[in-house]
Amino acid sequence: MKSTLGKVMGVSAITAVAVTIFCYQAAQASGKDAKAYTTWSDYEGSADSAQYSALTQINKSNVAQLQQEWFYPAGNNGYRYGFNPLVVDGVMYVVGKDNATVALDAVTGKELWVHDNGTPRNITNRGLNYWESTDRSDRRLFYATNNMLHALDARTGKLVDSFGNHGSADLREGLGRDPKTIRSIQSGGPGRVFENLLILGSATGEEYGSPPGDIRAYDVLTGKMVWIFHTVPHPGEFGYDTWPKDAWKYIGGTNDWGGMTIDEKRGIAYFPLGSPTYDFYGVDRTGAGLFGDCLLALDARSGKYLWHFQAVHHDLWDYDLTTAPKLLTVKHDGKMVDIVAQAGKNGFLYVFDRVTGKPIWPIEERPVPQSDMPGEHSWPTQPFPTAPPPFAQQSFTPDSVDPYISDPAERAKIKEELQNARNEGIYTPPGLKETVEIPGNNGGGNWGGGAVDPATGTLYVQTKNAPSMLKLEPNPPKRQMTGTPETEGRILYIQNCQACHKAELTGQPPSIPSLVDVVSRIGADGVRSTVQEGASPMPAFSSLSEKEVDALVAYLSDPSKAHVPPDIIAYLSAPRPPPPPMPAGAPPVRYWTGYGYMNSSEGLPANKPPWSTLTAYDLNKGTIKWQIPLGSVTELAAKGITDTGSFWPRGGVVVTAGGLIFSGTISDATMRAYDKDTGKVLWEKVMPAGPEGIPAIFEVNGREYLAFSARPSLKHLGPAGERTTIEAGPNAPQTQGFYVFALPRPAK
Repeated sequence: MKSTLGKVMGVSAITAVAVTIFCYQAAQASGKDAKAYTTWSDYEGSADSAQYSALTQINKSNVAQLQQEWFYPAGNNGYRYGFNPLVVDGVMYVVGKDNATVALDAVTGKELWVHDNGTPRNITNRGLNYWESTDRSDRRLFYATNNMLHALDARTGKLVDSFGNHGSADLREGLGRDPKTIRSIQSGGPGRVFENLLILGSATGEEYGSPPGDIRAYDVLTGKMVWIFHTVPHPGEFGYDTWPKDAWKYIGGTNDWGGMTIDEKRGIAYFPLGSPTYDFYGVDRTGAGLFGDCLLALDARSGKYLWHFQAVHHDLWDYDLTTAPKLLTVKHDGKMVDIVAQAGKNGFLYVFDRVTGKPIWPIEERPVPQSDMPGEHSWPTQPFPTAPPPFAQQSFTPDSVDPYISDPAERAKIKEELQNARNEGIYTPPGLKETVEIPGNNGGGNWGGGAVDPATGTLYVQTKNAPSMLKLEPNPPKRQMTGTPETEGRILYIQNCQACHKAELTGQPPSIPSLVDVVSRIGADGVRSTVQEGASPMPAFSSLSEKEVDALVAYLSDPSKAHVPPDIIAYLSAPRPPPPPMPAGAPPVRYWTGYGYMNSSEGLPANKPPWSTLTAYDLNKGTIKWQIPLGSVTELAAKGITDTGSFWPRGGVVVTAGGLIFSGTISDATMRAYDKDTGKVLWEKVMPAGPEGIPAIFEVNGREYLAFSARPSLKHLGPAGERTTIEAGPNAPQTQGFYVFALPRPAK
């Protein structure tokens, strides 16, 4: 047990110290250092993911004067929209209409060029990567669509023909699996450029047999893979014995999907890794499972292992590490120490010496509740930081049900559910009985959810207080998306009918009839009967509920009223690979659970607010300076109910040397500027759409700008984790896109 636990907790590599000594001897003051944090040519502002700007023109004294300079409409591109713009030499790079890549004049918003990506079902939707040669003669943008990595000429928007296969490289290759079985591997995050390398994470999906989340580096000139780090170790690699034999052949996940950070002076890359798949049931992955849920430090040039810390052993809660690690220099025990801090979905903040991986404050292994699932071997302990204190709610009891739920009977029902569920606090493992997960799997710290103030050693963490109710069952949950009845019906049609009856409803006569005008021909009841009872060769679809059948009838009655964004249509219509074979030694029955988001019928979380917060940590001391509710909910604020926090913001904040924190929240469609020292709101602007993603701060010709993306508000997520669509019809308002603000120009 001691040797295994040593591997699990973290092992520092001697080479890390050697890398540090070498890099500090080689590092010299440079022009880049002199203008640190004054540009926004990297995702999250800089390679170290600081989400910080040293610009000061916009500051506490004048932020209330901000005014909108321009708006660029980007079309209704669907649910996953929260883009962090890049700005280089007065040119802004964004994702635009139909998921095209677009270059804009950063001062006016005028289009400079548009690269048509073919309306892809998947695109790098949170940011881009920019690289330039030392003489600036070669400038490139990198992003992915439909699992293909692309390189564009940043000046023309054309593919770089010498990169990969005529400008693109297939990300499904090189993972040790048949590429045809990999449905999705690219991440919504862009990765990081370091020297002449593009380092990428992945989004593998969360099912049994998902592809591995190996970390890979590509040559920015050729598109060839330079190195790969196996996050589920292969035979002979460190950590292999923390899994069953040959687990690397069938286990997926353990991926970096939220962000990554590079210490450029030392050449160290830090990766927050997610949970192994399947996330909530681990009988086929007995063991601690390195490098699942680890903060992993690698040599950025070679991919060589330096050190790791595993925040969750044998994860059964989907407690990914997703927030990009944050680098600061703080005073600890009388000495200046370079640290790396990692926020987790579980609400903990872990702080380490960034070179050795040694915790700055002790982290204790404490006993946690154990699984009662047959064959499951949950880990007996989990790591608990002694400092800093947690930033998220870690308990949910009947006394903490949302008092603003208007129906007393519903409040009583939720309290009863909590009373009857297994509810032993954080790390209660899911089972066949309903089990409270707090923080929930969509709670805590998420992508974009951290920012730093390098001048004061302060870390800011944006969090969601979002509990879940889990229950393992031998059938996978339905994944629903809601909208009008016609829209819901089209989604159901794509999922259940389109393969045979075709997208145009034309069928394949004579064996498969056309469904054009079918409701007028056989009537609504005839359609319902056929769907529920079947009609050879069509089987009965008995799993569809009455509501779902009604939605299908509504769509077939008038398909023109269904409005589903193109990216969702493409995603749902894509062929699915065959299910993976059961690995040797796997349990005869697999179990699943929905994400179990605990929301009331009014569409808001069932727990007491605040539902989101912003926490300021003094990492010189390991203490909380202040914590505030982050944003609000428009419907509740209209009733005088404030300080609830927003309903699940997506993205993060940006800190400035002007003493400000910029934050946007979708549930009240508001962009705000906070005082970074107190958390007080200094400016707020209600927007036509809900701000999401990470804002960008940049300067052109001596004028400072604030830019951010926004999209129409969605209805709330339901208990099964279903998501809504944005109505994308011809009359939909064009409010999704990029908003840019600045101070008024001085009077001449």
